[in-house]
Amino acid sequence: MKRNEETILGRLAYFMNPFDGRYEDLKKGNITGNIIKDLTAGLIVAMVAIPMAMGFAMASGLRPEQGIVGGAVAGLLGALFGGSKYQVYGPTAAYIPIIGGLMATYSHGFLVLASIIAGVLLMISGVSKLGRVIAKVPNSIVVGFTAGIAVVIAFSQMGEVLGYESKIGYALDEQLKNIIDFSHEFNIYASIIAIATFIICRMAKKISPFLPGPLLGLALGLLAAQTFWSDTGLILIKDKFGSIPTDFFVFTLPILPTSWTSQVIFDLIYYAVAIYFVAAVESLLCSRMADRLANNKGIPFNPNKEFWGQGIVNIFTPLFNGFPHTGALARTAVNIKLGAMSPLAGIAKFTFKLLLAAFLASYLENVPMACIGGILLYVATNMVKMEELKEIFAMKSNVHVILMVYTALMLPFFGFLTAVLSAIGIYIILNLMSKNHIIKKLDEADHISRAFNYIKGNKNNSEKFD
Repeated sequence: MKRNEETILGRLAYFMNPFDGRYEDLKKGNITGNIIKDLTAGLIVAMVAIPMAMGFAMASGLRPEQGIVGGAVAGLLGALFGGSKYQVYGPTAAYIPIIGGLMATYSHGFLVLASIIAGVLLMISGVSKLGRVIAKVPNSIVVGFTAGIAVVIAFSQMGEVLGYESKIGYALDEQLKNIIDFSHEFNIYASIIAIATFIICRMAKKISPFLPGPLLGLALGLLAAQTFWSDTGLILIKDKFGSIPTDFFVFTLPILPTSWTSQVIFDLIYYAVAIYFVAAVESLLCSRMADRLANNKGIPFNPNKEFWGQGIVNIFTPLFNGFPHTGALARTAVNIKLGAMSPLAGIAKFTFKLLLAAFLASYLENVPMACIGGILLYVATNMVKMEELKEIFAMKSNVHVILMVYTALMLPFFGFLTAVLSAIGIYIILNLMSKNHIIKKLDEADHISRAFNYIKGNKNNSEKFD
């Protein structure tokens, strides 16, 4: 496979081949049993993904069905054209503040345009073999970025967890202000449901990967809202978004701005770059984690093909009324724990997710928004792992600890791009300063050595000290 990647045409032929070496493990042992493992994993991941996809969509200012269809389409395209055997593609928490910020000012058509630009950049990056370069972003910045996103998500869901009818916004200072200003809307029943959903998600994960915690949480919330707490003022999904349609495949075209002001051009570049960066970094991290978690002994993930697949995902998923997607860490981990062996699990997830959503649509619209808040709080608390923090603190240089904290603090207040790009800039500057310092020390040592040899009159050293 690698020999075919030496030329651009060979690379393109390899990238466009959906049935490549990633299916090698299906042929080992009992093929029928292996296929059943992939199909089972696809079914369970679909059950886990439906409530999460709805939550991510609604938290981003979009409709719940956009998360359902977006996650399904992204799962199919990523499985066909991505670079990993095990990765599950879908909406992720990292996109919430980016898409939410865009949707607060522009339309879904503008989001489609920004995502297509990002998708093209990702495909170019794959063909240009930039996968290895992007992977060099230090882990300290990635962990800090993840922690900052977790804070943003947690606060964005406070309105749902507390049962508020009013929106609390996206900026952290605005959220803090509105949490206090709208405290008269507090609903204790919503908070109980949100906390119960959170606990169910955590407990289900500990008991068995076969238990779809988020779906069980939705079931509990639905039961409460339809029976014993039906008259407690709980806000349902349909109260905010209306009925969930089952005609999932709605084609939406990008919308060009009516006026190309400097602000519009800046915003378009900003959001396209943000979508590109999240897709690139998160998908490569997820692919790397998947190979390690699955103890992959065969063909490793291909970062360049992963870029190509991410480009296809982020061009076509928004066109099907979706939004930007990337590799999903939590769902990929579940996929592997369920025994998935190839991209067939992702293809199965596409089918099962749409079938389940069509069957459950009339029930899902009656779920309390508090359930969604509980699920996303669970997502936020699982975004940063203790193992990752220990790795950063165990590094010899304190610079990485500073970079992590800096990125985590900057992101909630100043936004994704400002936080991450400035952190990368600081990292590059410190690296250059460190290298110059080392070169200077070596140069000094060389001069001292040459001077010493000269003074000794070492005849074997013909070089004069200057």
